[in-house]
Amino acid sequence: MDKRKPMLWDIYCKVIDNFGDIGVCWRLARDLASRGERVRLWVNEPVALGWLAPQGHTGVQVLAWPEADAFPTSAASLTPLSPVTPLPSAKPGDVVIEAFGCELPRLVQAAIARSAADGAPVSWINLEYLTAEPFAERTHGLPSPVMSGLATGLVKHFFYPGFTARTGGLILEPDLTTRQAAFNRADWLAGQGIAWRGQRLISLFCYEPAALPLLLDQLANGAEPALLLVTPGRAAQAVKALGREPSQGALSLLELPALPQSAFDELLWACDLNFVRGEDSLVRALWSGKPLVWQAYPQSDGAHHAKLEAFLSAVAAPESLREMHRAWNAAVPARLPPLDLPAWGLAMQQARASLWLQDDLTSQLIRFVLKKR
Repeated sequence: MDKRKPMLWDIYCKVIDNFGDIGVCWRLARDLASRGERVRLWVNEPVALGWLAPQGHTGVQVLAWPEADAFPTSAASLTPLSPVTPLPSAKPGDVVIEAFGCELPRLVQAAIARSAADGAPVSWINLEYLTAEPFAERTHGLPSPVMSGLATGLVKHFFYPGFTARTGGLILEPDLTTRQAAFNRADWLAGQGIAWRGQRLISLFCYEPAALPLLLDQLANGAEPALLLVTPGRAAQAVKALGREPSQGALSLLELPALPQSAFDELLWACDLNFVRGEDSLVRALWSGKPLVWQAYPQSDGAHHAKLEAFLSAVAAPESLREMHRAWNAAVPARLPPLDLPAWGLAMQQARASLWLQDDLTSQLIRFVLKKR
């Protein structure tokens, strides 16, 4: 039995635009805390957690991103932000995670350097974005010497989430399969106030794909009634911009309220097809075992197309699903193939079964840190 003392983890997260960063960081923080670790989540926009995680977690302290001349050290509710204390009293955790390349404030780097000088070195981790591209395997776990700034001479390590045993894996809570097995779709939909009459259920969480009007037309002209559950924000705005009626042909549209992470997971379990975007929702859609279509974050140089192809190969997507992804991500002229949900669902279930055999990200991260200490 592991009787070691729980470690204190500092996770630093900067919300950039679409709340994907805070979504991943909160899920990691919650998973660490559920395993007995102590976690402080430092975030520049904690207001996002008001709907993402309204109940919080007893093992996670949410704190304001440190300003230039102060280092908050006490727990904080989402509002107001925590009080601050001068830098000399600040101590970093046993582990400091720099999420997605966010640069740590200078005073935090100074605190890490001071801790190392005092004989209590910190495990400094650069948690990277998820990708199935080959460089994730090559770079995962490598040291990254700090060449400038207040922490010059120290070393942090790259930690790459991924889809193979040579990467850091994916976040997978130990109780996920149990919760999925107990899930009842009809009860959940009724609890959300969604009037379901047996239609095909499709969730829409996207940016502004050029193929969106083609999808709506395809569903409206389909032989099977479909209810499209539209998430708030950019997806809802994209649908509204097209000026479609709430009901057209075989298609009905329903805009959802903002859902906490746990309810979003359940949305994916409830649907027959999930359109997702970014990183966290892709992994959660994979764990649902349902057919999925992923929109990678669009980049002006087209780099997201290589990321898309790597993912499709990693999950052994059938050709029709590859065609759908390429059209949805504007890698080819927009022409959508028929929705082949049986084949797409089988591919995702096979991918999920394979990924469940690998070590999850949180377990690997804990072992990685303990090995380096």
